[in-house]
Amino acid sequence: MARKRIIVVVEDEEPIRRGITDALRMAGYDVVEAADGEVGLIEARRAGVDLVLLDLLLPKLNGFDVLAELRVTRPALPVVILTARGSEDDRVRGLRGGADDYVVKPFSARELLARVEAVLRRSPERPAPVVRIVGGDAVVDCARREIRKGENEAVVLSEMEANILERLAAHPGRAVSREELLSCVWGIRDGSVETRAIDMHITRLRQKLAAASDDNVEWIATVRGKGYMIGASLEVKTAEGQA
Repeated sequence: MARKRIIVVVEDEEPIRRGITDALRMAGYDVVEAADGEVGLIEARRAGVDLVLLDLLLPKLNGFDVLAELRVTRPALPVVILTARGSEDDRVRGLRGGADDYVVKPFSARELLARVEAVLRRSPERPAPVVRIVGGDAVVDCARREIRKGENEAVVLSEMEANILERLAAHPGRAVSREELLSCVWGIRDGSVETRAIDMHITRLRQKLAAASDDNVEWIATVRGKGYMIGASLEVKTAEGQA
């Protein structure tokens, strides 16, 4: 069974947000709500999100800033902006900033769903979220952020460690560069954090994985000059392909 598409609705006016949310859920989508730009950006960056509906006039962080940040860390994530009638300049600015489409307020549920479906149809397929990673007798539960082996006590992963592992597992067979990890996991592309920080996290992550599993399991391989890759012998299970 295919997973439901996840849509983040970033809208500060509660009646509008509730109406959008109800319409999307009735159409079969999973919805995450955010009432301000800061929360919206956090939710939109999470793994598995398929589309963002983004108001422009938001508290804490305006929609243009949210869009700019998303185009750095999630360049392929579809974004549909919600604009007030008559604000042509805002629509143009949003589209130039990387939005995929816009809907002018007030809009009907039918129009909104048609725009959402059209944007999703023309968007490239994205990897399904990683649910579990199996290495020998050990299993990494990505939702719980823990490693389990039989009846042994679970080893807990930090959010950053889990995100790194998920990123590698979502792209098996290719090396993920340190710069890509900085961008997609840390949300940083301005060089303010040295790539050495990645190596330190990888070292700690490897130690936890080794302590909780068999010695002969290679969880993370180093690809000289390119970055890191998920171990070739591991079994990656996604939300759409669990055994």
